[in-house]
Amino acid sequence: MAALHIVDVEKRYKSLRALGGVSLSIEQGEFFGLLGPNGAGKTTLISIIAGLNRADAGSVSIHGFDVVRDYREARKRLGVVPQELVSAPFFTVRETLRMQSGYFGLKNNDEWVDEVMANLDLTNKADTNMRALSGGMKRRVLVAQALVHKPPVIVLDEPTAGVDVELRQTLWKFITRLNREGHTIVLTTHYLEEAQALCNRIAMLKAGKVVALDSTSALIKRISGSQLTLRLKGTLPDALKPLVSHPDDLLMGNKYTLRVNEYSDVEPILATLRQSGAVIEDMQLQQADLEDVFIQIMESEK
Repeated sequence: MAALHIVDVEKRYKSLRALGGVSLSIEQGEFFGLLGPNGAGKTTLISIIAGLNRADAGSVSIHGFDVVRDYREARKRLGVVPQELVSAPFFTVRETLRMQSGYFGLKNNDEWVDEVMANLDLTNKADTNMRALSGGMKRRVLVAQALVHKPPVIVLDEPTAGVDVELRQTLWKFITRLNREGHTIVLTTHYLEEAQALCNRIAMLKAGKVVALDSTSALIKRISGSQLTLRLKGTLPDALKPLVSHPDDLLMGNKYTLRVNEYSDVEPILATLRQSGAVIEDMQLQQADLEDVFIQIMESEK
C-alpha cells in the first residue's frame, strides 16, 4: 500500500487552473521531492493532501485512507510543516506542543515532546513564550508541531526558506533519521541542492501538471550530460564548435563550455586540441546537477 496515493487531482480557482490532473504514488519510506516554479501548484496540492482544501476532481489517500471520506484517520497519519510562520502567541513552546498533542488525543506525550525539542535544539526555549522567539526558532516549533504525533507521512513545504545554516543542518539530521526509521518524507524546496542530496525520487510540476517523474539519479543522467569548461591559448578547432553549449562563447574568445555525455568523450576532445596546436590554460569537468535538469525541463515545457 502506498504511503500517499494521488489520482487525477484537479483544482480551479475561477479561470485559473491550479492543478490539471496530477497523479502520483509515493511509497512508504521514500524521501520524495516535489519541485516546481512559483505558481506550479505545489502548495495547492499540499493543501488538498492536508484536507485544508478540496479537489474539484480526483482523489488523495494516505495509507489507504481517503482525505475526504476518512479524514480523521488520514490526518492522524500526516504531519505538515507549512511555509507560513503561524504560532499561538499566548503559549510557551512546551505548551504549544502539548496542545498540538491534544489535538490527536495524546495525553502522555511529554517524553516524545522532549525528544523532538532536543533534536531541534528547542530545549532551552521550552518555557519561552512564542512571541519572544526569532523567526528561525518559530520555524523549528512548526517542525516540532508537525512531528509531535509521530506521523508516518511528513510533508515539508519550503521548511528552510529564509533560515540559517544551523537550522538547516539540525532539521535535516533529524528528518533523515526519521526517514531511516521508516517515515515517508515529501519535500518542496527551491534549494535544489537540498533536494538532490536528500530525495530518492522527484516529481516536477509546471502549470499544475507533472512534467517529470523519476529517480534523482536517473533525471540527472537522462536529461543533461556533463560540461567541460576550457580556457585556451588559441582558438577552438572547428571540429569542436558543434559541442559548444553557449554560442556566445565563440564570440567572446578563449573560454568555452562543451557538452560531453560520458567521461570517455573527453579524450577525443583533448586529442583534437593537441592536433590543432591549441594550448589548454585551464580545464574543469563538471557533472550536471539537479538545477541544470530543472532549468532544461522548465524551458522545454513552455
